[in-house]
Amino acid sequence: QVKLTESGGGSVTAGESLKLSCAASGGTIRPYNVCWFRQLPGKEREFVAGVGRSGGTKYNGDSVKRRFTVSRDNAKNTFYLQMMDLKPEDTAVYYCKSDSFALSAMCSQSPSSYDSWGPGTQVTVSS
Repeated sequence: QVKLTESGGGSVTAGESLKLSCAASGGTIRPYNVCWFRQLPGKEREFVAGVGRSGGTKYNGDSVKRRFTVSRDNAKNTFYLQMMDLKPEDTAVYYCKSDSFALSAMCSQSPSSYDSWGPGTQVTVSS
C-alpha cells in the first residue's frame, strides 16, 4: 500500500521553526487521514497532530495547537507539520502514519498497534 516517508527535521534553537514533510509513494493520499507521532528521548511514541481526508485537524494539547499546524497537499501527495516557536521539549523523532477513521476518531489508534515504523525524522531543539 501507500508508503510514507518523513523528512525535514534538524537542529534548531528554541523559538525557531521547522517544517516536516511526509511524502507518500505507491498510491494517493486522498482516502487517508495522516497522523504525526513523536518519540521523545526515553519515552514511548505519542500522538502530536493529524489531518483528515477533507483537511480537518486534530492536535494533542494546547502547547501543540498553539504552535504547530498540520496540513496536506493532495496534488503533491504530501503531508506537513509546520512547527513554530519550537521548545526543547519538542525534541523527538517525528513519524507519520495513516488511518481511515472518521474525523472525530482519526489518529486514535495506539502507536503500539502499528506493526512497523519508518525511520522518522529527528528534531532537536536547544535552549
